[in-house]
Amino acid sequence: MRFPRLAAVLTAGMIALLPSALPQIAQAAPDQPPPQYAPTMLVLDASGSMQRPDPAGTMMDAAKNAVRTFVGSAPAESKVGLATYGTGTGNSEAEKSAGCRDVQLLRRPDNVDKAALTGAVEGIQARGWTPMGTSLRAAAEALPKSGPRSVVLVSDGDDTCSPPDPCDVARELKREGLDLIVHSIGFAVDTKARAQLTCMAQATGGTYSDAADGRALERILPRVTAAALRNYQATGTPITGTSNYQSAPVAVQGQHVDTIGQREKRYYAVDVPAGATAYFSGIMSFPRLPGVDTVDDFNSLHLDVYGRDGKDCLTSEVEQVANSSDGATLTIGKAFDGATEPATGGSADKCKGGGRYYVALTWQRVSTGVPERLPLELLVGIEPAATDPGPKAILPTATFSEPGNAGTPVAGGGSFTTAATLDGSGRYTDTLRHGEFVFYRVKLDWGQGLAYRVHYDANGAGGIGALAHIYTAVYSPLAEEIAWESSVHGGQDTVLPTSDPAVSTVPVRYGNRNADDTHARSQALAGWYYIAVKLGSAREADGDIPVPIRLDLTVSGTPEPGPTYATAVPDGILGKASRGGGDAPRDSVTATAESETTSSPTWIVVGAGAALVVVVVVAATGFSVLRKRRR
Repeated sequence: MRFPRLAAVLTAGMIALLPSALPQIAQAAPDQPPPQYAPTMLVLDASGSMQRPDPAGTMMDAAKNAVRTFVGSAPAESKVGLATYGTGTGNSEAEKSAGCRDVQLLRRPDNVDKAALTGAVEGIQARGWTPMGTSLRAAAEALPKSGPRSVVLVSDGDDTCSPPDPCDVARELKREGLDLIVHSIGFAVDTKARAQLTCMAQATGGTYSDAADGRALERILPRVTAAALRNYQATGTPITGTSNYQSAPVAVQGQHVDTIGQREKRYYAVDVPAGATAYFSGIMSFPRLPGVDTVDDFNSLHLDVYGRDGKDCLTSEVEQVANSSDGATLTIGKAFDGATEPATGGSADKCKGGGRYYVALTWQRVSTGVPERLPLELLVGIEPAATDPGPKAILPTATFSEPGNAGTPVAGGGSFTTAATLDGSGRYTDTLRHGEFVFYRVKLDWGQGLAYRVHYDANGAGGIGALAHIYTAVYSPLAEEIAWESSVHGGQDTVLPTSDPAVSTVPVRYGNRNADDTHARSQALAGWYYIAVKLGSAREADGDIPVPIRLDLTVSGTPEPGPTYATAVPDGILGKASRGGGDAPRDSVTATAESETTSSPTWIVVGAGAALVVVVVVAATGFSVLRKRRR
């Protein structure tokens, strides 16, 4: 998503136009398949300082109210556990040794039992010490040992028991499992506690939020926990990019996992065969953060390509995204065709011919409050030359048709890895909570295109508090954003796009990459295309009501022969190790030799709170440079 068109102006204008009363909330279909939620542990501070007064009574009373609010709205399919510290002893020096071991696991992170969770919270009595680091370790031990998982910790102060230092524990947990994320909430904290809680969150790629009082905590805790439940899962073989090209790791064919820091430049080496064209695509997805000012809510990526001996090949790209704190996704891409040119001697040859090249990504502009590091995924793929690219004519954009079915329930995934499959044309239904950014996928064969619309139904909310940013985008198999639309949902029926008939692609053809129409160039590979749908955070807690959506999809066009390749790639473009969500391979069709005509799609993986780089190497015959489309 690039700069939302007149987003700030539209938001301000719509506030004045929102109706005060809206239709009754629509209900999700009873046979809705269970969404995939990340098991989450909620850790609640019950130290003696939580007896301080708050408008709710005490700070402990306010925390209980916030937990009750979250539990009441938690999805039935979620897995939520509860731990607390400070309930078993007093907070005198004589009790410190016992108090610093006082961590209670009240509920394991199993399918949410709302009555049991609420009952457990009601029984908490604040009185003891603050063993934050120990409680964090205990909460992590209660979670599954693999897969995406989260901890949400609420505290009114810093750790009074360290060692272990809670930030050190967070770093330790991150080293043990890349997909464990800690979100922290400071409840009326001082500067020291805020720094400690921020460090814990940022060490794991999580978020820190300030809650000045009980009412703020009641708004923030459900929002942060809801975001934690639908978590991003980074997958792949570990790789560590470096700060210089000389020591850059070689990214072989397949999928890799790394992280990138703020304003950091990461180098990776890619061996490009002679006559091949390399394609680099990068993606960063940013976590949702409350209260970030619009002018401080930008992030940018820089991409540069270097040749032998680190020579700058003068192949670079810069992309920027606004509204990062609302779960925005930033993509960047660049084609490099130096290896297609024969080396003839001279310094310029360091960027020509086959050999080792280097791609560098820099997270240059950084918005307020984002984690110090974000997960980074790297894919490397190779596609042979096409001796016969197939039909060359660029076809008209796919036409949208109203679906005839009542609606097939689906559950969108929290990332491209877990994207829900849409089985061709029809209406699909889902229900989104505020702060969710979900993904669906649809397979397009050669000669096929798609067109779709997203209906955000009325949910019974109204007024300024219900205001939320909505957004949808369609992505190519190479993670390139093809088209997007955004608007504002204020509790009323809203459709994206707001003016055009549908968000659409052209039918997929290999020759689209040579199109004069830059919009068509990204639709040059058959395979999985992805649809993202977002419901931003509600302006106020009273407007935080789930919204049913209807995704109406048309897949049109008659499948046709694709390109003929010069050489075989028996394990697919991305190799044996490349597998995506469910049981579908990233390359659903294996490329074959020149005598056969095959499809060779590429799968990408991306999600909230993460970054991804896709590297595809494509032989030059019949292939021109794919340019990044700007908005």
